[in-house]
Amino acid sequence: MILITLQVVLLIQFINHTNRKIAYFFESVKNEDFTLRFPEQVHVKSLKELNRSLNMLNEKIQEIHLKNQAQEKYYQEILKQADIGIFTLNKKGHILFANSKMEKLLNYKPLNHIKQLNQIDTKLYNLFSNLKPFDCELVQLTNEREKKQISLKSTSLLLNNEEILLVVAQDIHKELDEKETSSWIKLIRVLTHEIMNTVTPITSISDSIVKYFKTDSIIIEANQIDENTIKNTVKGLEVIKEQSGDLMAFVQSYRSFLNLPTPDKSIVSAKRLLDKVLLLMNPNEKSEAISFEVNIKPIDLELFVDEKQISQVLINVIKNALQSLKGNDEGHIKITAGINSNKKKFIEISDNGSGIQPNIIDEIFVPFFTTKEKGTGIGLSLSKQILHLHGGNLNVISIPYQETSFLLLF
Repeated sequence: MILITLQVVLLIQFINHTNRKIAYFFESVKNEDFTLRFPEQVHVKSLKELNRSLNMLNEKIQEIHLKNQAQEKYYQEILKQADIGIFTLNKKGHILFANSKMEKLLNYKPLNHIKQLNQIDTKLYNLFSNLKPFDCELVQLTNEREKKQISLKSTSLLLNNEEILLVVAQDIHKELDEKETSSWIKLIRVLTHEIMNTVTPITSISDSIVKYFKTDSIIIEANQIDENTIKNTVKGLEVIKEQSGDLMAFVQSYRSFLNLPTPDKSIVSAKRLLDKVLLLMNPNEKSEAISFEVNIKPIDLELFVDEKQISQVLINVIKNALQSLKGNDEGHIKITAGINSNKKKFIEISDNGSGIQPNIIDEIFVPFFTTKEKGTGIGLSLSKQILHLHGGNLNVISIPYQETSFLLLF
């Protein structure tokens, strides 16, 4: 009994010693201390195998840890060198990570909490405080040296069971300047083309009329004017009057484009709006060969818009679709209204008509650009301007003779 008791006591001590060693091993791993080694030159075979296994496990964990550290440094270096600002923050406003580009954009270093933004700009702080996942915002920052137009986009992430917000910022001032310059060049080109087309006949006819009554800088006598000269003069003046009227109409359309009223928004049923628009369409423009399909999901979808202005946009886009389907015996127009994956409401008009050629698709929203003989060229540019006033956008995708889609995004 004494021997058995002694054996039991020694066994318990041995097990406790082994358990303490294993516990110490896991504690070392937890503290990222990989210097611990267990002796493998022991007489007990099972203990020898245990120590060897623990050493192998220790080396493997150390190898994985070093790989993760190297990978983390690699990704951090990429984020540091990125030409866009990136940072993450938690619900308490603590900034967990901010790369150098973000600190440069916001002109503050180091960034630890969004309350620091209050020292830069109160509006900026309020914007970041109320930023929600999938928000897209445009903010302007001005200091004594420069002005920045910063585009902000946010995404929600889950890290260690904690919801964090990833915010990406980009200075788009240069891109906006280039886009603005390009837009002005396109606009001036179109304006010059339209004005020259109108003024050239006026100049030519005026010169011809002058020659009827003047020869070598000498005005002819009244008795030299015959009936044929008078008739030609009247015809010429009528053409000048007509061309002048066209020029006045062109200028008036330019004025209407620049003086769009602020939208008078109200809650409008999408179904009622689309029913009304289709009812307002000119029956002469429709054809029995063209089928219409309307899908609204959810059926009780409501839009906060200026009904008159959005109706004008929809009528303009549908008219363009009808014109592109002329001569198509299987013409189809599909109108879809709903809510996309980003929780944005939309109306999409698509057709299988002739579509828009790739070389001009970037020009169709330029004011006064048109491919139609009797078109003014302000319909689509006016429509896009209306969507901008609603805080949305008008986009187009076209594959000629397959599908052309105009998307009204609110």
